[in-house]
Amino acid sequence: MQQTTSAAQTATDRGRRVTVVKNRHVPLVGSTLLAIGVALAAANLRPAVTSLASVLVDVRAALGVSAAWTSALTAVPALCFGFAAFAAPWLGRRLGMARAIGLSLGVLTLGLVLRVIDGPWVVLGGTFIACAGIAVSNVLIPVVVKASFPDRVGLLTGVYTGTLSAGAALAAALTPRLEEYLGSWRLAVGAWALLSLGAVVVWFAGARHGSSATFVKSAAPVAPRSLLRSPLAWVITVFFGLQSLFAYTVMGWLPAMLVDAGVDRNTAGMLLAVSMLLSVPVSLFVPPIAARFSSQGPVVLVLGVLSFAGILGMLVAPAAAPGLWMVLIGFGMGMFPLALLVMSLRTKSTSDTARLSAMAQSLGYLIAASGPFAFGLLRDATGAWTVSLVLQLVLLAALTALGWIAGRPRYV
Repeated sequence: MQQTTSAAQTATDRGRRVTVVKNRHVPLVGSTLLAIGVALAAANLRPAVTSLASVLVDVRAALGVSAAWTSALTAVPALCFGFAAFAAPWLGRRLGMARAIGLSLGVLTLGLVLRVIDGPWVVLGGTFIACAGIAVSNVLIPVVVKASFPDRVGLLTGVYTGTLSAGAALAAALTPRLEEYLGSWRLAVGAWALLSLGAVVVWFAGARHGSSATFVKSAAPVAPRSLLRSPLAWVITVFFGLQSLFAYTVMGWLPAMLVDAGVDRNTAGMLLAVSMLLSVPVSLFVPPIAARFSSQGPVVLVLGVLSFAGILGMLVAPAAAPGLWMVLIGFGMGMFPLALLVMSLRTKSTSDTARLSAMAQSLGYLIAASGPFAFGLLRDATGAWTVSLVLQLVLLAALTALGWIAGRPRYV
């Protein structure tokens, strides 16, 4: 049978089933260069959000847009991540992981450029395009980690989420200063396309599929059970959705909250960067440690309590110790790498990991999309951040409880 006839053809020969797998459907070779490509790709998955958030006050003033438009802009990333994530598994099967992730990084670069060339609707459209590219990598990179580095899932999950957090922090900290230096928020925000372009080059240099393989089986394939019927898959999905809702609300509105509390714009951007940066060591060290235990629930509890304390501080006395609140929130946002780790630990195969990742990220990000939008509307309706922050505390309690359940040792 020719290997070029299909991705996975079958034939019957004396009761045996012969499956031929094309190169693009064989896992990527787990080389050092691939690990660097994973890290650099991850570094580009949040600057599209935090770079704009850090200068959002100036963007809103320059474009003359309403509060509803601003709320919509902060909701676009999570909303797009949800819808575009549905296509990620199909792209992975159709193109192979190397091409699918490389294409997604190219789409991200295009969106980062497009959104700074015109008015409010172009900003929204370009952000949607950029986030569509991000969504595909969000789903597929955890699959690459499990398939290409099966003995180092915890370590590579830490590297992936650590560099992701570092990219978010750098964009939040440097974009306001780039705006001052370049004299334009458009140039400052658009400059992050250069980092994305570099990731495209490194990814295609390091992503190589292994040799094609042929499998001989005597039994017919068994169709996988739908994860929609798995209670644990739903717990993980809602857990991922709530932690994303929390993270994107913080990234989208934290600088504005601090400015309203009397903190100057540059300091507010720096404090957002601090919260993002502190999640880097959490991302690097927590997943490898958590992976050694049968249950990740206690780690979820610790991070949930830290997040709760930080938001409570922002509610009660935001200007009293903003640095402390940001430190607590930053450590608490280490919930994200735990959510990704749980997807790998609660599945038995890479195909199950891909399906769970797609389900959790597509539906989870749609859950998350309501957060930044509702957070901003409640602020405008009430004239203060109090109701929005109380709602965040309630959601954090639910998030921690679901994380405890998701962390128990069992499979979807």
